Amino acid sequence: MKLPETVEMILDILRRAGYPAYAVGGCVRDTILGREPNDWDITTSARPEEVKKCFRRTVDTGIAHGTVTVMIRKKGYEVTTFRIDGQYGDARHPDNVVFTSDLREDLLRRDFTINAMAYSHESGLVDPFGGQEDLRKKIVRAVGVPVERFTEDALRVLRCVRFAAQLGFSIDPKTYDAAKELSRNLGKISAERIREEFLKILLSAHPDYTAKLQEIGAMPFIYPSYREIQNEAERALLLAPEDKVLRLTAFLYQGGVKAAEAFFDRLKFDNDTRNRVLHLIRHKDAALGAEPRSLRKFLSVFGKEDVDKLLLFHEKILGTDLTEVRRELKGIEERGECTSLKELALTGNDLTAMGMKPGREMGALLHELLEAVIEEPKLNTKEKLKKIAEGRLQG
Repeated sequence: MKLPETVEMILDILRRAGYPAYAVGGCVRDTILGREPNDWDITTSARPEEVKKCFRRTVDTGIAHGTVTVMIRKKGYEVTTFRIDGQYGDARHPDNVVFTSDLREDLLRRDFTINAMAYSHESGLVDPFGGQEDLRKKIVRAVGVPVERFTEDALRVLRCVRFAAQLGFSIDPKTYDAAKELSRNLGKISAERIREEFLKILLSAHPDYTAKLQEIGAMPFIYPSYREIQNEAERALLLAPEDKVLRLTAFLYQGGVKAAEAFFDRLKFDNDTRNRVLHLIRHKDAALGAEPRSLRKFLSVFGKEDVDKLLLFHEKILGTDLTEVRRELKGIEERGECTSLKELALTGNDLTAMGMKPGREMGALLHELLEAVIEEPKLNTKEKLKKIAEGRLQG
């Protein structure tokens, strides 16, 4: 297995100091699958204070749980001591950890077999629970006793679906049954963590795995009315491009605005994502004609990026032919026609120079000028707009 030079460097420094060290978890899984790992985690027998002595620059990111971030060439690598987790009082984090010198004990505490593998050039692949075989079979299977893994950390209920969706794998029957039995514990998990796992499923190669969330009983914590729109949502998700706003719109639009608002409130979404998706849902039935003035007005209301998302929604999910609309939009862009205040030839500074004070009246006048150039694009010159503004100010 080929490891990045910096990872090799960290492993080598630890080994020369007398501490066994391995790349571990998702980076090993992804490398076996021929995928580029997002990050590289390292596990070692060295205690946090010993790790810190081995490297010039470290950050105490999780000392209590054995994790030190080693900084190499301005990039951080998490180095965690072999450990055994204590009880999980909050169904998410261990109340305490016990450091160990046994790599197998460390791998035993991990969630799924495909994430419970370690590698070093000296030892080769360390895979005590059959993770490599599960990768070959394309199965997500819990390490050890599934009920114990999901009892420890309820978020693993969502993570098993997420890994299956991202990799196109099935879920081992015993693991699936345990997830179904313990999905009720998702009520103990923060909305933010549920949101992030759900988005990873939604943006995966298999967004229709939302059906599995319904089957195992996780959807009441995400979108309680999903059953009512499930078939249409799955169809729409498979058609939607891999884009957060479009996938969320595809997932939510059949349920309507109120249900979508409740969804965003429940999972504590950021306002930008919330507003953009709700905007698309509210305008999902918009009549998109190719008449230039109407399209300029549409661009002024939506903005170019969201107009493109609305067009993609209509084309990909609703199956609307928008060839003429696309052609006319390209023409508007090529002709440089104004559709926003920032493209207006006359600015607020120009109006100030004409003696107008900044404020509500200035904003209203700028919007009036924008309406004028949307109606007649040739008016968008400083001289013509200044003349219109002077008339309004004198009137």
